[in-house]
Amino acid sequence: MIAIKDVISRFPKRSHLSHKGDFGHVLVLAGSSGYTGAAYLTSQACVLSGSGLVTLAVGKGIYPIMASKLTEVMVRPFFETKDSSLSLLAEKELISFSSRCDVLAMGPGLSQNKETQHLVRNLISKLSLPAVLDADAVNAFAGHLDVLKAARTPLVLTPHPGEMARLIGKEVNQVQDDRKDIALTFASEYNTVLLLKGYETIVASPKGEFYINETGNPGMASGGVGDVLTGMIASFVGQKIDPFSAAIMGVYFHGLAGDMAAKEKGYLSLIATDLLNKLPEVLKTLA
Repeated sequence: MIAIKDVISRFPKRSHLSHKGDFGHVLVLAGSSGYTGAAYLTSQACVLSGSGLVTLAVGKGIYPIMASKLTEVMVRPFFETKDSSLSLLAEKELISFSSRCDVLAMGPGLSQNKETQHLVRNLISKLSLPAVLDADAVNAFAGHLDVLKAARTPLVLTPHPGEMARLIGKEVNQVQDDRKDIALTFASEYNTVLLLKGYETIVASPKGEFYINETGNPGMASGGVGDVLTGMIASFVGQKIDPFSAAIMGVYFHGLAGDMAAKEKGYLSLIATDLLNKLPEVLKTLA
């Protein structure tokens, strides 16, 4: 099993001569009608985790909301579906824009609109950009694992047990009863980093390495908390951390932020924004 101290030691120190281009440009695909919070949390987590630049791609209908809500994030409107999620018509422009970016974070609040899910599969099949897939981006590959297997890009998938069960066609209890082996088998078969969320989150690599996280608490079982994790991992990948190490660091510091917030607020009132507010404190040792 991988030790967290060995992973943290590989995080690059910042030079006094560095500039924002040295710390990665994250392209976030998230949000739809009713799910603007997910887009906010993911994008803001990228900023607070050290990304030099963050661009949020959203449907035109929710662009005004996101542009007013996010100050340090560049928000760009694209063609949308009736759900204000990203449309297939946005594919060409997204592929073109992605050439300026270092990593893709995709899925939180993106919706299960069939057209949007088709877009997700198309992007993963055509891009060579490293990608962190969560929530609806993971759901897009249920029944389409052949597309995932053929991907040319380094991938990190971050499903919770329900999403994992849907992805591999099993019941949730089957996933929970065999978490480590399921994670390792999937990571190997599909050449991805697989982060299976839950108590003692497991991070598995395609090479058979794994990490079992010991930070975090029950108060983190709250909407939006996973969106913060997605942004953190994508940010670390953009800062030239390999995807497996980025996933380990993400889940460790994400849980640590949750533990620090819980000491102040307890479990019942803990919300995702509390984790965002603790990121500067838990990550300051990395700079």
